[in-house]
Amino acid sequence: MKKEVLIVGAGPSGLATAACLNMFSIPNIILEKEDCSASLWRKRAYDRLKLHLAKQFCELPHMPYPSTFPTFIPKDQFIQYLDNYQARFKPNIVYCTVVDSANYDKYKGTWSIMACDKVTGEVKEYTAKFLVVATGENDEGMIPDISGLKTFSGEVVHSSFYKSGAAYTGKNVLVVGSGNSGMEIAYDLSNFGAKTAITIQSPVTRFTLKHALH
Repeated sequence: MKKEVLIVGAGPSGLATAACLNMFSIPNIILEKEDCSASLWRKRAYDRLKLHLAKQFCELPHMPYPSTFPTFIPKDQFIQYLDNYQARFKPNIVYCTVVDSANYDKYKGTWSIMACDKVTGEVKEYTAKFLVVATGENDEGMIPDISGLKTFSGEVVHSSFYKSGAAYTGKNVLVVGSGNSGMEIAYDLSNFGAKTAITIQSPVTRFTLKHALH
Protein backbone atom coordinates (compact mmCIF):
# COMPACT_ATOMS: atom_id res chain seq x y z
CA MET A 1 0.00 0.00 0.00
CA LYS A 2 1.47 3.36 -1.02
CA LYS A 3 0.84 6.68 0.72
CA GLU A 4 2.53 10.05 0.61
CA VAL A 5 2.92 10.10 4.40
CA LEU A 6 2.82 7.24 6.90
CA ILE A 7 2.36 8.09 10.58
CA VAL A 8 3.17 5.64 13.37
CA GLY A 9 0.96 6.21 16.40
CA ALA A 10 -2.56 7.59 16.85
CA GLY A 11 -1.96 9.62 19.97
CA PRO A 12 -2.46 13.40 20.08
CA SER A 13 0.65 14.05 17.96
CA GLY A 14 -0.32 11.50 15.32
CA LEU A 15 -3.88 12.81 15.14
CA ALA A 16 -2.65 16.40 14.85
CA THR A 17 -0.21 15.49 12.08
CA ALA A 18 -2.92 13.70 10.11
CA ALA A 19 -5.32 16.61 10.58
CA CYS A 20 -2.80 19.10 9.19
CA LEU A 21 -2.07 16.85 6.21
CA ASN A 22 -5.79 16.38 5.55
CA MET A 23 -6.24 20.16 5.51
CA PHE A 24 -3.90 20.21 2.50
CA SER A 25 -5.35 17.03 0.94
CA ILE A 26 -2.04 15.18 1.35
CA PRO A 27 -2.68 11.39 1.38
CA ASN A 28 -1.67 9.81 4.67
CA ILE A 29 -2.30 6.83 6.90
CA ILE A 30 -1.80 6.14 10.61
CA LEU A 31 -0.71 2.75 11.92
CA GLU A 32 -1.72 2.25 15.55
CA LYS A 33 -0.78 -0.83 17.55
CA GLU A 34 -3.73 -0.59 19.97
CA ASP A 35 -7.44 -0.91 19.23
CA CYS A 36 -8.14 2.79 19.82
CA SER A 37 -6.61 6.21 19.42
CA ALA A 38 -4.87 7.91 22.38
CA SER A 39 -4.52 4.55 24.12
CA LEU A 40 -2.25 5.87 26.88
CA TRP A 41 -4.93 8.36 27.90
CA ARG A 42 -7.75 5.84 27.67
CA LYS A 43 -6.11 2.77 29.20
CA ARG A 44 -3.07 3.76 31.26
CA ALA A 45 -3.78 7.10 32.89
CA TYR A 46 -4.70 7.51 36.55
CA ASP A 47 -8.16 8.79 37.42
CA ARG A 48 -7.23 12.27 38.68
CA LEU A 49 -4.91 13.10 35.78
CA LYS A 50 -5.21 16.57 34.29
CA LEU A 51 -3.18 18.35 31.66
CA HIS A 52 -0.15 19.83 33.41
CA LEU A 53 -0.20 22.97 31.29
CA ALA A 54 -2.97 25.52 30.87
CA LYS A 55 -5.34 24.68 28.04
CA GLN A 56 -4.21 27.55 25.80
CA PHE A 57 -0.82 25.86 25.50
CA CYS A 58 -2.18 22.39 24.71
CA GLU A 59 -4.65 22.82 21.88
CA LEU A 60 -4.24 20.71 18.77
CA PRO A 61 -4.06 22.53 15.42
CA HIS A 62 -7.20 23.99 13.85
CA MET A 63 -9.56 23.24 16.76
CA PRO A 64 -9.64 25.19 20.04
CA TYR A 65 -10.98 23.76 23.27
CA PRO A 66 -14.59 24.56 24.18
CA SER A 67 -14.81 27.73 26.26
CA THR A 68 -16.52 25.73 29.01
CA PHE A 69 -13.42 23.59 29.62
CA PRO A 70 -11.42 24.51 32.76
CA THR A 71 -7.90 25.90 32.60
CA PHE A 72 -6.37 22.54 33.50
CA ILE A 73 -8.35 19.95 31.60
CA PRO A 74 -9.20 16.59 33.26
CA LYS A 75 -8.43 13.35 31.49
CA ASP A 76 -12.02 12.54 30.52
CA GLN A 77 -12.60 15.94 28.95
CA PHE A 78 -9.32 15.73 27.06
CA ILE A 79 -10.35 12.34 25.64
CA GLN A 80 -13.70 13.86 24.66
CA TYR A 81 -11.81 16.64 22.86
CA LEU A 82 -9.66 14.08 21.02
CA ASP A 83 -12.77 12.14 19.96
CA ASN A 84 -14.33 15.33 18.59
CA TYR A 85 -11.06 16.19 16.87
CA GLN A 86 -10.95 12.78 15.23
CA ALA A 87 -14.59 13.07 14.13
CA ARG A 88 -13.90 16.44 12.57
CA PHE A 89 -10.69 15.68 10.67
CA LYS A 90 -11.34 11.98 9.97
CA PRO A 91 -7.80 10.57 10.04
CA ASN A 92 -7.25 7.28 8.22
CA ILE A 93 -6.24 4.93 11.05
CA VAL A 94 -5.40 1.24 10.84
CA TYR A 95 -5.72 -0.18 14.36
CA CYS A 96 -4.09 -3.24 15.97
CA THR A 97 -1.11 -2.91 13.64
CA VAL A 98 2.46 -3.14 14.92
CA VAL A 99 5.30 -1.66 12.89
CA ASP A 100 8.14 -4.18 12.79
CA SER A 101 10.64 -2.31 10.61
CA ALA A 102 11.14 0.80 8.51
CA ASN A 103 13.84 1.08 5.85
CA TYR A 104 14.64 4.02 3.63
CA ASP A 105 15.64 3.54 -0.02
CA LYS A 106 17.74 6.58 -0.87
CA TYR A 107 17.63 5.78 -4.59
CA LYS A 108 13.84 5.63 -4.76
CA GLY A 109 13.36 8.25 -2.06
CA THR A 110 10.77 6.14 -0.26
CA TRP A 111 10.26 4.32 3.02
CA SER A 112 9.37 0.64 3.18
CA ILE A 113 7.45 -0.14 6.36
CA MET A 114 6.64 -3.70 7.42
CA ALA A 115 3.69 -3.98 9.80
CA CYS A 116 1.85 -6.89 11.39
CA ASP A 117 -1.88 -7.15 12.09
CA LYS A 118 -2.14 -8.23 15.75
CA VAL A 119 -5.48 -9.93 15.15
CA THR A 120 -4.79 -11.96 12.00
CA GLY A 121 -0.99 -12.13 12.10
CA GLU A 122 -0.86 -10.90 8.51
CA VAL A 123 2.24 -8.90 7.58
CA LYS A 124 1.81 -6.01 5.14
CA GLU A 125 4.26 -3.72 3.41
CA TYR A 126 3.51 -0.01 3.29
CA THR A 127 5.41 2.44 1.10
CA ALA A 128 5.60 6.15 1.83
CA LYS A 129 7.61 9.14 0.77
CA PHE A 130 7.62 10.51 4.30
CA LEU A 131 7.59 8.69 7.66
CA VAL A 132 6.40 10.36 10.87
CA VAL A 133 7.11 8.56 14.15
CA ALA A 134 4.52 9.73 16.69
CA THR A 135 4.80 6.95 19.25
CA GLY A 136 5.61 9.26 22.15
CA GLU A 137 8.26 8.96 24.84
CA ASN A 138 6.11 7.33 27.51
CA ASP A 139 4.95 4.21 25.73
CA GLU A 140 6.90 1.79 27.92
CA GLY A 141 7.28 2.09 31.67
CA MET A 142 10.76 1.92 33.20
CA ILE A 143 11.29 0.35 36.61
CA PRO A 144 14.84 0.93 37.88
CA ASP A 145 17.00 -1.99 39.00
CA ILE A 146 16.75 -1.51 42.75
CA SER A 147 18.57 -3.86 45.08
CA GLY A 148 16.10 -6.16 46.86
CA LEU A 149 13.18 -5.30 44.60
CA LYS A 150 12.89 -8.85 43.23
CA THR A 151 12.50 -10.31 46.71
CA PHE A 152 10.21 -7.54 47.99
CA SER A 153 7.02 -9.16 49.28
CA GLY A 154 4.78 -6.15 48.74
CA GLU A 155 3.11 -4.83 45.62
CA VAL A 156 5.17 -3.03 42.96
CA VAL A 157 3.19 -0.90 40.50
CA HIS A 158 4.50 1.30 37.72
CA SER A 159 2.76 4.67 37.44
CA SER A 160 1.31 3.71 34.05
CA PHE A 161 -0.79 1.02 35.77
CA TYR A 162 -1.83 3.13 38.77
CA LYS A 163 -5.47 4.22 38.73
CA SER A 164 -6.50 5.52 42.15
CA GLY A 165 -5.40 5.70 45.76
CA ALA A 166 -8.66 4.10 46.89
CA ALA A 167 -7.02 0.67 47.04
CA TYR A 168 -4.20 1.92 49.30
CA THR A 169 -6.08 3.50 52.19
CA GLY A 170 -4.16 2.94 55.44
CA LYS A 171 -1.25 1.26 53.66
CA ASN A 172 2.41 2.27 53.60
CA VAL A 173 3.33 3.41 50.09
CA LEU A 174 6.69 4.61 48.78
CA VAL A 175 6.62 6.61 45.56
CA VAL A 176 9.91 6.52 43.64
CA GLY A 177 10.39 9.64 41.55
CA SER A 178 9.27 13.25 41.77
CA GLY A 179 8.23 14.01 38.21
CA ASN A 180 4.69 14.96 37.29
CA SER A 181 3.35 11.43 37.75
CA GLY A 182 5.22 10.81 41.00
CA MET A 183 4.10 14.03 42.65
CA GLU A 184 0.48 13.67 41.53
CA ILE A 185 0.26 10.04 42.60
CA ALA A 186 1.78 10.85 46.00
CA TYR A 187 -0.84 13.59 46.42
CA ASP A 188 -3.63 11.24 45.35
CA LEU A 189 -2.47 8.54 47.75
CA SER A 190 -2.38 10.96 50.67
CA ASN A 191 -5.91 12.15 49.85
CA PHE A 192 -7.10 8.55 50.15
CA GLY A 193 -5.43 8.09 53.52
CA ALA A 194 -2.35 6.15 52.49
CA LYS A 195 0.81 6.59 54.57
CA THR A 196 2.82 8.06 51.73
CA ALA A 197 6.53 8.78 51.36
CA ILE A 198 8.37 9.88 48.23
CA THR A 199 12.01 9.52 47.19
CA ILE A 200 13.65 12.35 45.27
CA GLN A 201 16.96 11.80 43.52
CA SER A 202 18.19 15.40 43.61
CA PRO A 203 17.67 18.34 45.98
CA VAL A 204 14.54 20.37 45.29
CA THR A 205 13.48 23.93 46.00
CA ARG A 206 10.23 24.27 47.91
CA PHE A 207 7.99 27.32 47.88
CA THR A 208 4.43 28.10 48.87
CA LEU A 209 1.50 28.45 46.50
CA LYS A 210 1.39 32.15 47.41
CA HIS A 211 4.93 32.66 46.14
CA ALA A 212 4.28 30.55 43.04
CA LEU A 213 1.43 32.82 41.96
CA HIS A 214 3.31 36.09 42.42
